[in-house]
Amino acid sequence: MEIMMPACWLLPHIFAAFSVTYLLGYFVIFRNWNPKYRPDASSCFISLFHGSPAVFLAVAAILNQPVRGFASPNTNFQNLVLDFSIGYFTVDLLHYLILIPGDYLFIAHHLATLFVFVTCRYLVVHGAFSILVLLVLAEVTSACQNVWTLAGLRKADLPIAARIHKNLSPPFYGLYTIMRGFIGPVFFCKMSAYYLSGKASNVIPIWVSAAWIVVVGGAILVSIMWISNLWLQFFKDENVEKKDS
Repeated sequence: MEIMMPACWLLPHIFAAFSVTYLLGYFVIFRNWNPKYRPDASSCFISLFHGSPAVFLAVAAILNQPVRGFASPNTNFQNLVLDFSIGYFTVDLLHYLILIPGDYLFIAHHLATLFVFVTCRYLVVHGAFSILVLLVLAEVTSACQNVWTLAGLRKADLPIAARIHKNLSPPFYGLYTIMRGFIGPVFFCKMSAYYLSGKASNVIPIWVSAAWIVVVGGAILVSIMWISNLWLQFFKDENVEKKDS
């Protein structure tokens, strides 16, 4: 039986909550940080309130779905999870547009991600199963990544931050590689094969599912390139330390 969710539209409230959280981080939590790092730190701060909660909510919504499939209709619970992520990504997108307008890659990423969430939630109202599985795979590393990023911002002036960043790198890289480099691509291939077969075209127009495939495929490719560069730098630094010792 599906869990009954509130009938009221919660997206404005979710957006407001993430906005307040961001302002709390920027003006209170990180007020003494270097102005250069405050925007990134505040972005990580709201991400901490989205990533792990989104994973638990998405898993619960998937398990609660009566019929799970790539073309299954969205449940109210799944729509709530989509709204939760739409609210977060909208606030974080505004963060980039206002404070870091030159970060075109992240702006493009957030716009593309919002396109997928919004079309799934408000246009076709089907396919949340596939989108939420991808959300889980993407956000399961979020908490670790945010702590790693925050430590990286302060590693030059705080020895403890440098140690946290260094010690957290291998497990974070490993988990990220498993999720984005192996499990994610396997699920993506299955999802793409289903949508391209036309089996979902009666409820999800082919242009929508094709757009989802392009967006998700591009995100996976960029993620693999990013983590590969981090691994290369990690082993390079390890070799330098061995030679110096």
